[in-house]
Amino acid sequence: MFRNVLIPVSRTNFQVISVRHKQIKLPKVDKKLKAAAESLAARGFLRPNKPWDPPANIEETILKICAQKGLKADAQFQGLDIKFDILNACYKETGHSVPNSLLHTIECIGDLKEFYKTPVDTKTPYDALLKMDLPKNLHVQENYVRFHPDKDTLFNGVSAYPKSSTIVTGLRWKKKYEGYTAKRSWP
Repeated sequence: MFRNVLIPVSRTNFQVISVRHKQIKLPKVDKKLKAAAESLAARGFLRPNKPWDPPANIEETILKICAQKGLKADAQFQGLDIKFDILNACYKETGHSVPNSLLHTIECIGDLKEFYKTPVDTKTPYDALLKMDLPKNLHVQENYVRFHPDKDTLFNGVSAYPKSSTIVTGLRWKKKYEGYTAKRSWP
């Protein structure tokens, strides 16, 4: 009958309270939800979006689709069925769809044009840093070098950490990097 519910007190702390089933009363958390949304927005580059570079004639394409459906250039969407037809036609024409998280922001043809004019870049900041022109004293090493005593030519197999093993975890990285077990002086 009773169950525990986590109530956010701050970003890192939660208060556990016991409440009856279907009688949960939560305090107002508008500021906390806003902070959570900002946190998610900061991590937005990790989302699996497709890249989009808008073509030069995207406005004409959208206006042509709207004219075929009987809407003017500055019209509001009168119903969800009309909005669905327009968005579906835009997707079929361009191959770029409006994600579910942004459907509520598109209320008129102007919002639709603004969405389709916005480019989508799916590179992570690290990948962008690799392609960027950097100063001469700064270098980003894309593929790091792992020490292995049998393959090391710079220090003749002598490790800076002689009793430390290199353990490679993960199936993907075991194919790329070879680990080794250090020799111990004790049995």
